[in-house]
Amino acid sequence: AMGAPETLPDVQAMLADFGFTIDQVGVKSVKFPLQVACADGSAQATVATLDMYVALPPTQKGTHMSRFLEQLHAHEGPFDGRALRDFVRDMAQRLHAESAEVNLRFPYFVRKTAPVSGAVSLLDVEAAMRGEWRADGSWTHTLTVTTPVTSLCPCSKEISRYGAHNQRSAITLSVELAADTDMSIDTLVRVAESSASCELFGLLKRPDEKWVTERAYDNPKFVEDLVRDIARALLADPRVNAFVVESENFESIHNHSAFARIRHRR
Repeated sequence: AMGAPETLPDVQAMLADFGFTIDQVGVKSVKFPLQVACADGSAQATVATLDMYVALPPTQKGTHMSRFLEQLHAHEGPFDGRALRDFVRDMAQRLHAESAEVNLRFPYFVRKTAPVSGAVSLLDVEAAMRGEWRADGSWTHTLTVTTPVTSLCPCSKEISRYGAHNQRSAITLSVELAADTDMSIDTLVRVAESSASCELFGLLKRPDEKWVTERAYDNPKFVEDLVRDIARALLADPRVNAFVVESENFESIHNHSAFARIRHRR
């Protein structure tokens, strides 16, 4: 008959004075399938890359790396602001940590309807959620989305006899949300698109292509215009405590990008 299971030594649980608090320790770049909440209340399946960290006091030799993955595998339901807060708080408690942070990065697909034909398609954006929980109960939730749009140059339009140069631009919005508020990825995408010369679509028929071409021509924007218009929109939203807005315009007449950034905190 087998005897009692052997008790294996738990080296990382050793207690002594190891000299330094470690600000963040954990697992990085974990790829995992999960769901994220959509604006209409549904959920979208995606594959996220996660970073999961806790703070480690100077009296503990190491953290328990397996517990990060155990919690991730046990999670059920889509991630939104509230679910992320509960997840990060529970992770801190599971690891007996004073603070914890989780970052999720994932592709997200927005349903688009072409402006003339009504053709439905999906547009992919890059999204990220970051949650930071501290033992005093304070919580910071940051949502980031990079949305592709069209920008058309006002100077080129003004000085050229024919047309104007235009290009695809990547607009990155990162918003820190006020306590007890949330915001959908779809909302941030619309903020970016509504400030561009024109939004992008996954599928266009010829009448749609005419519409978006003329829309961009009638709505020229410098990279400076893009970030200022978006900053005004974010400033008007009471859910936003702080934001960073960036636009990178992949210039069609240069082999470099034009870039602008605005940072703001209330």
